[in-house]
Amino acid sequence: MLLALAAGVFAVAGVALAVIDVRTHRLPDAVVLPSLLVVTALLGAEAVRTGDPARAVGVGGGAAAAFAVALVLHRARPGAFGGGDVKLAALVGAPLGWYGPEAVASGLLLALLLGGVAAAGVLLAGDRRAEIAYGPWLLAGAWVRLLGGPGEGMPSG
Repeated sequence: MLLALAAGVFAVAGVALAVIDVRTHRLPDAVVLPSLLVVTALLGAEAVRTGDPARAVGVGGGAAAAFAVALVLHRARPGAFGGGDVKLAALVGAPLGWYGPEAVASGLLLALLLGGVAAAGVLLAGDRRAEIAYGPWLLAGAWVRLLGGPGEGMPSG
């Protein structure tokens, strides 16, 4: 039940953040940070409820690892990968971390690939000045991994 609730919070927040990012190129802390707190707390509570503390460690580790990778990208290219994307990466890393380090790594890699394909499409269309919101691609990579990736995906219950 708590796992499904965490997935629902992540989904609702993700849709809202994707729309906001596409429209404004901003990922507001007022949405990202409470969502991170709620998703992490729900997944941690589910780990306790099921007697599997390794899952809680995975959630925290996934959020921290995704945040760290995103922070490195932000420091390397602040104009291309903003601070909001860094905080969003932590939110994305939490549910991915429930399934382990491979899920975190593959979810982030999928996000990079999807964002790269989108950027290549914009360039091929001839628009070299377009700004692409990366948040939706970060979220899409996570959901592709959670729903269709190898191994465990996000169950409904």
